[in-house]
Amino acid sequence: MYIMKNNNNRGGSSRSGGQGGKRNSAPGSAGQARGGGGSRGRGGSRPVAAEITGLPVAKNDEVTIDIIGMNHDGEGVGRADGYTLFVPGALPGEKITAKVLKTKKQYGYAKMQMLVEASPSRVEAPCEIYDRCGGCQIQHMDYAAQLEWKRQQVADSLQRIGKLNVRPLEGDASAASVGTKASAKTLEAGAHAAGLGENVPGREGVSGEYDAKARTGGAAEESATAFGGGEGYENSGAAPNGETAVSGASSTNLGDALFVGGTVGVEASASEGILVPPTLGMSEPWRYRNKAQVPMGQENGRLIGGFYARGSHRIVDMETCIIQHEANDEMVETVKAIGRELGISAYDEETGRGLLRHVVVKVAFATGEKMVVLVTNGDRLPRVDDWVEEIRSRVPGVKSICQNVNKRQTNVIFGDVTTVLWGDEVIYDYIGKVKFAISARSFYQVNPAQTEVLYGKTLEYAGLTGSETVIDAYCGIGTISLFLAQKAKRVYGVEIVKEAIEDARKNAKLNGIENAEFEVGASEDVIPRWKEQGITPDVIVVDPPRKGCDPRLLETILEMKPERVVYVSCNPATLARDLRVLEDGGFKTVKVQPVDMFPQTVHVEAVALLTRLG
Repeated sequence: MYIMKNNNNRGGSSRSGGQGGKRNSAPGSAGQARGGGGSRGRGGSRPVAAEITGLPVAKNDEVTIDIIGMNHDGEGVGRADGYTLFVPGALPGEKITAKVLKTKKQYGYAKMQMLVEASPSRVEAPCEIYDRCGGCQIQHMDYAAQLEWKRQQVADSLQRIGKLNVRPLEGDASAASVGTKASAKTLEAGAHAAGLGENVPGREGVSGEYDAKARTGGAAEESATAFGGGEGYENSGAAPNGETAVSGASSTNLGDALFVGGTVGVEASASEGILVPPTLGMSEPWRYRNKAQVPMGQENGRLIGGFYARGSHRIVDMETCIIQHEANDEMVETVKAIGRELGISAYDEETGRGLLRHVVVKVAFATGEKMVVLVTNGDRLPRVDDWVEEIRSRVPGVKSICQNVNKRQTNVIFGDVTTVLWGDEVIYDYIGKVKFAISARSFYQVNPAQTEVLYGKTLEYAGLTGSETVIDAYCGIGTISLFLAQKAKRVYGVEIVKEAIEDARKNAKLNGIENAEFEVGASEDVIPRWKEQGITPDVIVVDPPRKGCDPRLLETILEMKPERVVYVSCNPATLARDLRVLEDGGFKTVKVQPVDMFPQTVHVEAVALLTRLG
């Protein structure tokens, strides 16, 4: 490792960041380093922190380092004289030169200057704006390596946060490719994510945005995000408390667990280990999103829409996003063109003036039905008849055109009032054999292909034979509940958001499912009441937001003592924390299956199977 001291505090230019993903550039390094203290908003400048003395590096130093791992934000992890640096765009196994941007007591952030030795997993990102857009984080990583890294994220969290044993994969003694492991000291420096007892952000107040809470296993998406892969504030990729977690701890005390043919055999012994199979990925990990939410702005008097530049709320115009379905790209471009022709102004978040805030488009993969939602900063939409006529004539297959009104100065996308301008209130899509009605604001998984994989695995782990009673906590609009109802005797779903339960009941009726019922309320309040009514579940399924399960719900599960618990998670850190609690209360974690719901991004979902001991 080589350090070049630079004490004149000049900014210095980067050699990279122009063409994300190329071998001699630093993909993802444009803008401020993630977690490095930059603000997304337009607020005042932050006070400058005093320089920390006694560290082996200082701000503006140039270093040559080996990248030994990758944290949960997709940033490379390197060591400079034992000091941990996080470097956006760097991959495990690479040697780079980097400039130190910010230092903290235990770790700092740096910007890649030059790629000295490239990883075999490095590829050229196919997206032309990858180096500027914040939607995807790891397009410069080969997809097979992405899947391997996501499995390692899950395994590391189970071991480091949950203190759980993970068995190695058969035929893969390393459980990961060279360069994905990090030392214990590095883990300690960068892995403060959702430790036991830590305060974890997640589900926000229940009276605000419906979509941000009526979730069914994916992430809330309705705060202002980039056009593509980011899943909003609950699935931002940031670890709880804003810290980062390094993927790559090596396994210890690994043993065996039994899972044969969908039935579970459990033998409690200290040598057992949890099976974490390879991540279930996509055969074609592009064009998978069925919904786009595009912030609108103006540039030189011209209506634009696209994505937020990294670390800012500056809107950059764009024409295509290669993880969006092509129909979404086409609808967004059509709406922008119509808006320009009709002289529509864009909302300015600084002044609170202007009309068009967002364009939200949805396409149902199974039926091809399309929806266009215009989110406006006022009740009146000028030339509404022209809007409807032009959208209908230019968007084949459109079934619903809506206006949502949001007059608040907030980064939450939707307001409380939605009006159908033309067509139906909903479009219809299928997950497997189950049909769902999708309104302008109702939550629906953005990757329908992988949703079927995720829910299919949930159903498999539930081990239903037709005689079981199942409770689905955090049931959202009932997607998992209705999957389970196909095989269960009876399913009870609970969700704190009233509108979500209304949708769940409608979807049950839509499918002629009569053995599922839904109730509004907090799981930790409703489930004990069900117990008093004599409802005893054989299986409890939980699908919480990023913050994980409420502690009272975990206590309720332990008191109910179901035979099996199936935990669907969008955050490996809080999953591991909660599994530790359940294990201490008499359950055994048998298997945790990672599922790649969001290729090219750092996010990973997982389904865990737990069985009751004794």
